[in-house]
Amino acid sequence: MNLANTLQDQFDELKVCVLVPTYNNSATLAGLLMDINFFTRNILVVNDGSTDETKEILNGFREIETISYLPNRGKGYALRRGFSKSAELGYEYVISIDSDGQHFAKDLPQFLTALRESPGSLIIGARNMDQSAIPSKSSFGNRFSNFWFEVETGIRLPDTQSGYRLYPIFRFREMHFFTPKYEFEIEVIVRAAWKDIPVIAVPVSVYYPPVGKRVTHFRPFMDFTRISILNTVLVLISFLFIKPRNLIRKFFYQKKWKESFIQELLHPHQSDTRKSVSAAFGIFMGIFPIWGFQLIAAILLAVVLRLNKVLVILFANISIPPAIPLIIYCSYKAGSCWMPGSGKDISFSKTLSLSAIRYNFKQYLLGSITLALAAGLVTGLITFMLLRLFKKKTRAAP
Repeated sequence: MNLANTLQDQFDELKVCVLVPTYNNSATLAGLLMDINFFTRNILVVNDGSTDETKEILNGFREIETISYLPNRGKGYALRRGFSKSAELGYEYVISIDSDGQHFAKDLPQFLTALRESPGSLIIGARNMDQSAIPSKSSFGNRFSNFWFEVETGIRLPDTQSGYRLYPIFRFREMHFFTPKYEFEIEVIVRAAWKDIPVIAVPVSVYYPPVGKRVTHFRPFMDFTRISILNTVLVLISFLFIKPRNLIRKFFYQKKWKESFIQELLHPHQSDTRKSVSAAFGIFMGIFPIWGFQLIAAILLAVVLRLNKVLVILFANISIPPAIPLIIYCSYKAGSCWMPGSGKDISFSKTLSLSAIRYNFKQYLLGSITLALAAGLVTGLITFMLLRLFKKKTRAAP
C-alpha cells in the first residue's frame, strides 16, 4: 500500500475532508488542488463568487465536490457553507486551507496526527511569523489578534489568524455563527473555546510571495474595523458572562467544590503580597460607590489583575445589608473631612439605608472613596501580617 492510499484511509477513518474556500485565486488554485489530491480525495471547494477563471479551473476537477454562488459573500460565509455541506456528506472534521498559495498540502498529515492525539479539538496551523518575508502589518495583526484571544479565553496561542485549520464541525451543530467575513475566523475559535472545545496549534509552513505578486482580498481599514468591533463584543461577553460562569462552575459544580474553594483560598503558589492585595481590593470594591455592581466589577477586575478571586469575593461582600448603615455613616463622616463647613451630619441608626445617599451626594462620594481606600489599605496590611504569622507558627510546629 503506498503513502497516498494510507493517508486516504486515515482521512476516511477520521471522517475528515479538506475545505478550500476560494475567491479570485485562479493563478494558484489548480496547483493547490493537485497537491491536496495526492493526500486525499475528500475535497470540497467553495467558490465564493469568483469572477476570474475559477469556474473553468473547477470544471477540470470533476471528481471534486464544489459549491458556487454569486456574488462574493466573504470568507466566513464560505466557511460556514462548507461546514454545512461537509456535515451533509458525513464528515465530522474539515481542514480549511487558503487557496492563495500561502499554505502547503504537505502539512495535512500533521493535522491528522494532532487529531489522533487530541480528538474533538480545533487545531490551528501556526505559521512562523518571525520570517523576514512576513509583512510587518501581518505580524502586527497576528500579535494583536493573539492578545485579544488570550484576554477573551485565557488561552495563549502563537497564531490565531492562520486560515489553515482543522475544525471539529460535529461539535458546532448547536452553534449559530453570525459573522460573514474574515472576522469569522476570530469568532469561531473564541466561541469554540467558550464551549470547552480544546483549541491547540501545530506548526505549518508558510509562503509569502514577493511584494507585487501577493494576492490578498483583506481590506485593511474595513476588515480591521470589523475585527475590532467583534473583539469589543467578545470581550464584553467574556467579562460579563463567560468568566463569571467559569468561576461558578469551578467551585460549585465540582464534586469536591469545598476542597477546590479552600485550595483557591489558600493557593500555595500565590505570594502573601498577592493575597493581601486581593483582600484589600475586595474591601475596596465592597465599599466603592457603585451599589448593585460592586461584586461583579470586583470579579471582572480580579480576573484581569490576576488576583486571588476567592479572597476578592469574600472581602467584597462587606457590603451585605447589615453592614450598609455603618458603611454609609462612615462614608459621610470621612467625606466631612473634605468639606469643612459645608458637610452634612447624619445620625447612625439601623434604619440608615441607601436612600440617605441623596443628602449631600458629593460628601458621600468623596467619603466613600476615602473610606474604601483606607479600609482596603488597613485590611491588606492586617492580612499580610496574619499570613506571615501563620507561616511562622507552621514552621515552628513540630
